[in-house]
Amino acid sequence: MSDLTGQPPRSEPSDGEGEVTVLGTAHVSEASVREVEERIAEDRPDVVAVELDQGRYRQMKGEQPDDLDASDLLRGNTVFQFLAYWMLSYIQTQLGDRFDIEPGADMMAAIDSAEEHGIDVALVDRDIQETIQRFWARMTLTEKLRMVGGLAFGVTDSRVVGIMVGLIVGLIAGPALALFGGAVGITEAVYLRAATAALLGLAAALLVDQVAGLAVGGDSRLAAALGSGGAVATVAAMTGAADALVGSLLGGFAVTIIGSLALGVTGGLAFGIVAAGLIGLRGPVEPEAGGIDEMDIEELTDADVVTVMMEEFRQFSPGGAEALIDERDAYIAHQLIGLRNAGYDVLAVVGAGHRAGIEGYLDDPSSLPPMESLTGTETGSGIPWGKIVGIGLSVGFVAFFVLLAMAGVQNGFLLRLFGAWFLINAVFAAGFAKLAGARWSSAGVGGAVAWMTSINPALAPGWFAGYAELRHLTVNVGDISTLNALLSDETKPLGEIVSEMFEVPLFKLIMVVALTNIGSIVASVLFVSYVLPLFGTELGGVDGVSRLMLEGARNSAELIWRTIT
Repeated sequence: MSDLTGQPPRSEPSDGEGEVTVLGTAHVSEASVREVEERIAEDRPDVVAVELDQGRYRQMKGEQPDDLDASDLLRGNTVFQFLAYWMLSYIQTQLGDRFDIEPGADMMAAIDSAEEHGIDVALVDRDIQETIQRFWARMTLTEKLRMVGGLAFGVTDSRVVGIMVGLIVGLIAGPALALFGGAVGITEAVYLRAATAALLGLAAALLVDQVAGLAVGGDSRLAAALGSGGAVATVAAMTGAADALVGSLLGGFAVTIIGSLALGVTGGLAFGIVAAGLIGLRGPVEPEAGGIDEMDIEELTDADVVTVMMEEFRQFSPGGAEALIDERDAYIAHQLIGLRNAGYDVLAVVGAGHRAGIEGYLDDPSSLPPMESLTGTETGSGIPWGKIVGIGLSVGFVAFFVLLAMAGVQNGFLLRLFGAWFLINAVFAAGFAKLAGARWSSAGVGGAVAWMTSINPALAPGWFAGYAELRHLTVNVGDISTLNALLSDETKPLGEIVSEMFEVPLFKLIMVVALTNIGSIVASVLFVSYVLPLFGTELGGVDGVSRLMLEGARNSAELIWRTIT
């Protein structure tokens, strides 16, 4: 027997085997709603089976407004699984708005009509969170990046994507320049000029932003601040008038850090802006022949919107499409065959893209895969490179301190080195958390544990900051609808939309978690690129540190040998 809505069947099954009729609908079609209502009234089946699980059913009935467990979103891949869930929700919402009908109206019509006629309702779909988890686990890393990138281009301006890409490239390029810039002719004078231009430009941008805020807002305010900051930075870079003053105030180490980061970020932003411009020159992408934009809404009864999108995914992610489409066909067929074998006459209301697969299994039940293979979570396939790298970094960090200690390096030096590691992680993790709108207490928690989580692949500072932030947030699955509405609003400037998104608890929680983790990663990169070389000069530079680590390894081996023998 399939999972009914929690009530025992009111109707008695007929003698012998029952019958299953599959009705394919479009989840955003008004005609599908009418057809569902008419078929239920005419056929009067024993059971109406719908393509829903318990969670989505209760959400539709208003009984479970918070079926997303907020604490689950703080764990590793669950954040990305949420993004996949959000993407599906956003696309269905967009199509629902286009055709002026609530997504899922066909399923709601089936439930309401069945209850009106006193017919049992069976929920025959697999749990949505289990489906999304399996969908995410089946995708390769490249496929995941392409999917998230597609979501970004679908919901943001290409300029924003270009800027974000540029910042990422810049944050990677900056430390690389600090380590290897001398090999390509970048001198301290170049770093000083770049640092001066960056600091003066930033100061001018902040000043203009505050002044312009008194008269204008939105994109005009942002444009004024960026334009003014860029102009001041350009003049400073061309003239070098303030180089001596900035150099005397900062010192060589700070100049190297700020200058290399400024060069990296500037180059990265230039790359991102050029890329965004090239994308913009292409203009809007023309829909493919026969694509969703060219289809009449009633034609969606041959392939519902989710399946149309997933068939595109199948081209580059067969595993992901299998979890989202094929496995659900088999799961639903298992449920329907159970009802049929129990003697019930069933009208199954499913998305039309599932109809062919389900009917194939109903005609040939022997071809069904075992139910055990369709349920449960998956850990993904392939080599877990992320975990391997994380464990390697952890072992390397601990080995570095242990070997130096075994080589006789003074405890005071090691304590100062550890203090620098703790401080830079705390500042960046807490600072990035605060940028995401975290409370000071939550940002402080993330910063306090960042030194430890940076070397432990099983932990992340964002989890701790997120749990602390949850004490002050009420996260609801309805937040997804709020985010979809904001992203669909074409009347507001982009800056205002982003600002309002941060006021949505679910989005704020995700950003606090993500940015705290990013802050810790940035801190680790900066520590290795800038701070460690500075401390290394006290031990004779890279050569001196290498000799000490080898000496520490020999001393450790001798100690172990003496202990054994």
